[in-house]
Amino acid sequence: MSVSKKLRVGILGASGYTGADLVRLLLSHPNVEIVLMTAERKAGLPIGDVFPHLAHYDLPDLISIDDIEWPAVDLDVVFCALPHATSQEVIKGLFHATKHSLLDEMIVETTSDLADAISKEVKVIDLSADFRLRDIDVYAKWYGREHSAASLQPKAVYGLPEVNRAAIAKAHLVACPGCYPTAALLALLPVLQAGQILATDIIIDAKSGVSGSGRSLKEANLFVEVAEAIHPYGVGHHRHMPEIEQELSLAAGEDVRISFTPHLVPMNRGELETIYVKLADGVTADQLKAKLVETYQGEPFVSVLNGETVPATRMVRGSNHCVLNVFEDRIEGRAIIVSAIDNLVKGSSGQAIQNMNLMMGLDESTGLTQAPMFP
Repeated sequence: MSVSKKLRVGILGASGYTGADLVRLLLSHPNVEIVLMTAERKAGLPIGDVFPHLAHYDLPDLISIDDIEWPAVDLDVVFCALPHATSQEVIKGLFHATKHSLLDEMIVETTSDLADAISKEVKVIDLSADFRLRDIDVYAKWYGREHSAASLQPKAVYGLPEVNRAAIAKAHLVACPGCYPTAALLALLPVLQAGQILATDIIIDAKSGVSGSGRSLKEANLFVEVAEAIHPYGVGHHRHMPEIEQELSLAAGEDVRISFTPHLVPMNRGELETIYVKLADGVTADQLKAKLVETYQGEPFVSVLNGETVPATRMVRGSNHCVLNVFEDRIEGRAIIVSAIDNLVKGSSGQAIQNMNLMMGLDESTGLTQAPMFP
């Protein structure tokens, strides 16, 4: 499907780090016009007052979500960059206000009427965790509250393009994966599905820049708390654990449990995961690498590095790329997979735009071809 006119796009939560990166990337997208941006505490302000680096672009002022006139605003795509638990309420309200068919409220006479109605409906990409977990009981356990849009949850598509490309292209609601799951799943899914590693022995040592914690004021994110130090957090109970296990279990055809520990690193953006795996009998680290090379050959944003080159965050900074490599462990029968992404781009906003491109029938790399920034 080609898009002859620019897509009318709204960004809910444009004053956060992911919102700012959405704006930055979409400004270079040839098929997009940003017509609406919200920010509750910054409502009424021009975006340049919140992010001076965006001041010289022609962008709408920030408004409150409560001031949006659904459906008169006439959006094609909505990016929801709101906090967890807030997104589900807002998206449910959006679909009610626009009488979206995902809520089974539309009355149509024929199949062709339904197809026409759906083709005109807003597409939503949620960057929060609200629709990532398929089991709402698992969501309640890990997020400490019941899911308030349970009827929508089964209709959300998990937005990892390299795995769910076909389903994303048909979706009206996409749950953009978390940054840690993105880096881990791209590294693990092909080799786990091929039976090359054991599902019972996966250790993920993950490190992320401070922007991954969001822009809200938190004592743990103050400069003096973060600078010149590195520390683990969410030890044994980080909320990305069930998301990673959910997708790995689907690939393995059995329940998968991982050991996962994230660390906060004193840098603005970037994410690196060092993943330790036990090889299946007769499998070598070289075979793992060959499988990843085969899987991602031709992929626009995932690549396996040559030789012994070790992935680093500087290789992907500011880009939608993920770089991988595999190394033989000195312990016999084990291998080490290293995965690097920019947590704000491939780990969030860039991947969200990649999903939008698929949903709207565009080349998925449109607006995302920026080379990594170095140094």
